[in-house]
Amino acid sequence: MMFMDWILHNAPVLILALPLLAAFATPLVGKLGKWPRNVFVVSVAVIVEALVIYLASDVIANGMHTYVFGAASGILLPSGYSVPVRIIFQVDAMSVFMAIISATVTLAGIVYSWAFVTDKQGQSKYYTLLLMMAVGMFGMEFTGDLFNMFVFLEILSIASCALVAFRISFSESSEGALKYMVVSAVGALFVLIAIALLYGQYNVLNLAAVGSAIQFTALDKIALVLLVSAFAMKCGAVPMHMWTPDAYSAAPAPITMVLVSASQASMYALFRIAFTLYGVSMNTGAVGWFIIILGVLSMFIGVTMALPQKDIKRLMAYHAISQSGYMLLGVGVGLATLGSSAFNEYGLTAMKGGIFHIINHAMYKGLLFLTAGAIYYRLNTRNLNKMGGLGHTMKWTAAFFIIGALAIAGIPPFNGFASKVLIYESVFRFSPLLSIIAMLVSVLTLASFVKVFHSAFMGPRLPEYEGVAKEVPWPMFVAMALLAAIVVAMGLFPNLIVDNLVTPAAQALAGRADYLNAVMGGA
Repeated sequence: MMFMDWILHNAPVLILALPLLAAFATPLVGKLGKWPRNVFVVSVAVIVEALVIYLASDVIANGMHTYVFGAASGILLPSGYSVPVRIIFQVDAMSVFMAIISATVTLAGIVYSWAFVTDKQGQSKYYTLLLMMAVGMFGMEFTGDLFNMFVFLEILSIASCALVAFRISFSESSEGALKYMVVSAVGALFVLIAIALLYGQYNVLNLAAVGSAIQFTALDKIALVLLVSAFAMKCGAVPMHMWTPDAYSAAPAPITMVLVSASQASMYALFRIAFTLYGVSMNTGAVGWFIIILGVLSMFIGVTMALPQKDIKRLMAYHAISQSGYMLLGVGVGLATLGSSAFNEYGLTAMKGGIFHIINHAMYKGLLFLTAGAIYYRLNTRNLNKMGGLGHTMKWTAAFFIIGALAIAGIPPFNGFASKVLIYESVFRFSPLLSIIAMLVSVLTLASFVKVFHSAFMGPRLPEYEGVAKEVPWPMFVAMALLAAIVVAMGLFPNLIVDNLVTPAAQALAGRADYLNAVMGGA
């Protein structure tokens, strides 16, 4: 029992330390062969998943989990000067909700990669970078320190950029990685300047400490603009989405799936900055409407740009932009109504819908990208005009695609329907026009995926793919089956997810005072 208590107490740091150490150990284990290395990496991912679920059960049942690194009184240097080394991980229901997404998607990506990525492509380096992506995501979600949020953002960006460019023989990989690198560099610069502005005024970097002291001065407003712009850019919101189609389509399929989760980690940072760092000290209505506008633009432009695409992964990339708009819309309505009676009437429900859509999107969009990867694995093409009749020989892949397509379109009984209904109903009370736009986007999404299904899976078998178009190896099948099962289960039992995960996450995000008191009271 004491061991389990120790595990629980140290879970936040173990969730980061295990993949971090494994990332550096993977090339060494890889010297033993493919199977030892793959078993090692999968085992680490499974342990991390179990730790995240264990931590989540405690956080939701007992409240925030604070983990402090360093000495309370600082480190005494020989000169007699004391350097305060005190970094805090603050894990609340929203943080651990995001960690569940990151852990699950990383696990599915690692399993899928077992067969998808061959030894010729340098698998050991590939897994090292994938584990580093997980470290970056967990760090951004757990940290209570602004500068460390920047550090983990950089870790995530560097690993992601390398994996986007992983297929060095393809020119589009270099192009996609270059665009991602430029956007990441600009975003990181914005974040760093914003942190400098806040630190220069308040002499602290802890998120709760800055939030407690913030006075919303002119410099604070500049920092807010920089932070919102940076994280909106990193999550692929329109009009800062220019990198997303190129990076998503160029990366290997399992990496594209994890990139979606990485973008959501940046979206989490955006929400954390808006609600926890600034909160009611700023004009929540203005900032909320700004996020709403980003969401509506992302929804509409994303889906309209997806319709004419012939590249199946590029089409899905634009749909990823579109679906992020639902999350921004829901949480934006919650922010716009924060502090008013409307928040309790429908604002909190809108937030629940937006937050629920984050995990739903990660699951069904991850599934769709994996099905696209399965098609590319067999046909060596992403061009829809060169596909056809795959439903005859890739029946399971077709079934998984149908599940993901119906979920993203918001068709019952799949998980996308559950979160979109919450958004439709609550946003309608805020602005009927916004709700109508959201429903129209879902109709266009369904039309787009009907086209994809018809092009790829319907019709006669193409003779050039005879004997080639067959089901994928079992690791790829297992990863797709895992996500498909989650999509169906969350659609059939949405109340379990909403009551036990989504509602605590929404309340934690909106409960700025509780977050600040938990950290400052224990400081």
